[in-house]
Amino acid sequence: MDVNQIMDMLPHRQPFLLIDKIFELSENKVVGMKNVTMNEPFFAGHFPGAPVMPGVLIVEAMAQTGGILVLSTVPDPENYLTFFMKIDKVKFKQKVVPGDTLIFNCSLITPIRRGICHMQGYAYANGKLCAEAELMAQITKVK
Repeated sequence: MDVNQIMDMLPHRQPFLLIDKIFELSENKVVGMKNVTMNEPFFAGHFPGAPVMPGVLIVEAMAQTGGILVLSTVPDPENYLTFFMKIDKVKFKQKVVPGDTLIFNCSLITPIRRGICHMQGYAYANGKLCAEAELMAQITKVK
């Protein structure tokens, strides 16, 4: 999926759409990507002279990738929103800086039931593990 196809599924828009591409999507796994550039608005204040991507935004990008997985289970994803229910076992292994390419790998821990998705997510910066988390989210119909 390219960014336009992602926006057809996710309600997020710039500057808060944090994934650029989906490489793989199956019933229980999704792999996505974000190119981290110096143009990201958060780098203006995090941190001047030593830009580092905030960890919460890495987790959010991971969750957006997982959102593609859960929303792919409904025929009309544009009519749903995805909300965090729980975030557990978050670990940050290395910093993410402008010029890095983030790859997100999210897999189901349990099957999706009643719109609830429990997954394990990993984020890799240039091939090295930089963050991991257990995420739980629910999709809710809005229209």
